[in-house]
Amino acid sequence: MKIVIISDIHDNLINLEKCLIWRGENKIEELICCGDITNSETLEFLSQNFTGKIHLVKGNMEIYDEKEVEQYGNIKYYGRIGYFDVNDKNIGFCHEPFLIKKVFEKGKCDIIFYGHTHAPWTEKQDGITTVNPGTLGAVFQKATFAVWDGETGELELKVLELI
Repeated sequence: MKIVIISDIHDNLINLEKCLIWRGENKIEELICCGDITNSETLEFLSQNFTGKIHLVKGNMEIYDEKEVEQYGNIKYYGRIGYFDVNDKNIGFCHEPFLIKKVFEKGKCDIIFYGHTHAPWTEKQDGITTVNPGTLGAVFQKATFAVWDGETGELELKVLELI
């Protein structure tokens, strides 16, 4: 099963829509958002335009009320740090890099996704892969996102303008 990983949308609905269209064409049914959706309208747009399951953590720029998330049945909201399993692989995710240490402390992870810096990045250390999908909002960087295959472990960083 493949998962799309996005972060730092910052209300850029045009880029979000383009990513979601690509996701639909590639039949990817799960999404991780590492925060900074920003406002209620973008949260609603994401929920209405993604039919699969959305795993969401809070970013540092959110202006929507956390209780709003409860109205969307396809969004699982984790607060600051999220965990779930795919094919016996433990996934951790957060927004800010300083929270990565807390993700390690709370549970064993095979892969950790995070956002905030807007710079796409991947690193493997001590058997754990750490990935920043970059910024879908294209703030200070080109718009990027990641795709992770939970069966093979293959990871791709995608530049939105090249898809």
